[in-house]
Amino acid sequence: MSVKLDQLLTNLQTVLGDKIVNHVVALGEVTIECQAVDCLAVCRMLRDQAGLKFEQLIDLCGVDYQAYGEGAYKGLRYAVVSHLLSVTLNQRVRVRVFAQDEDFPVLPTLVDVWPVANWYEREAFDLYGIMFENHPDLRRLLTDYGFVGHPFRKDFPMIGNVEMRYDPEQQRVIYQPVSIEERNNVPRVIRNEGAHAK
Repeated sequence: MSVKLDQLLTNLQTVLGDKIVNHVVALGEVTIECQAVDCLAVCRMLRDQAGLKFEQLIDLCGVDYQAYGEGAYKGLRYAVVSHLLSVTLNQRVRVRVFAQDEDFPVLPTLVDVWPVANWYEREAFDLYGIMFENHPDLRRLLTDYGFVGHPFRKDFPMIGNVEMRYDPEQQRVIYQPVSIEERNNVPRVIRNEGAHAK
């Protein structure tokens, strides 16, 4: 590990202490994990503490860990991962927070800490169904208002649940159950291309 990463990890552990549940250093980046109840406090400290100064949220995304590691993963299903940048100190950190309830995943909004979180959280809500408590305008961003479900969830059917089409008799767009037959999109034969070359 580089001296800079080692110093960043030391600063994170000094400031956040036991609020860091887990940390990983891989590919030249630090990822820390915290509990959902500590999320706002951790993010404010990451932004405000002199040795950290993560002024910018550069990305926030939802993650569905269902069937992660080919089914070997047994942890919580939904997480939100935030990528933070300190322009002042030229350093980055990734923060992962898991939602405790799989049926209704809820995490606190980061809009009050970094206003840019607004649209990122709307995207995570739309695609994964993760709710953000106290979000000022949590509504769909990428899918249609009549869309049913959350398409990036691992258990969402690849063909969807409903389809829309223009009905010339009614002279409007209508929604109806999907009429496409579901099919398996996984190849029947998986080849190891390198095994045949000698």
